[in-house]
Amino acid sequence: MRVLGIDPGLRCLGWGVIETEGSRIRHVANGLCRSDGGDALAIRLMALHRQVAQVIADHAPDVAAIEQTFVNSDGAGSLKLGQARGVALLALAQAGLEIGEYAPNKVKKTVVGVGHAAKPQIDHMVRMQLPGAVPEGPDAADALAIALCHAAHLATMRAWAQVRA
Repeated sequence: MRVLGIDPGLRCLGWGVIETEGSRIRHVANGLCRSDGGDALAIRLMALHRQVAQVIADHAPDVAAIEQTFVNSDGAGSLKLGQARGVALLALAQAGLEIGEYAPNKVKKTVVGVGHAAKPQIDHMVRMQLPGAVPEGPDAADALAIALCHAAHLATMRAWAQVRA
């Protein structure tokens, strides 16, 4: 199964694709979708949507996961982040993908073991769990962590389904 993870951002949106087969997990690809800060908001959102749709077309994921938005002290920044997240969700939904949503602390707890892990810790654990993976930046590492989190939770849900059957 191919899992696409998305770390939403207006300026820089991270993405990562992993593949799972039983308990085996491997890195497929990762990268960044960028928008030009000089453009109007609508143009920036359209550029992000187009890039996410291209990632989906290029890597054919079976499922996707995205980080939930957290509200910080900058209300305008939170709204813009929410809009970037919205266009990513739209692209995922248009592709017919089942989407998991995870709070940042849940992703960190799942991948690092600590809910308040720093970005270097996330990068390190992503590289440990996906040998050969070289994230294009912190946002791509976060996206791979989101994909890993989703894969772990899907495996748990499947195991519980088998126990109940």
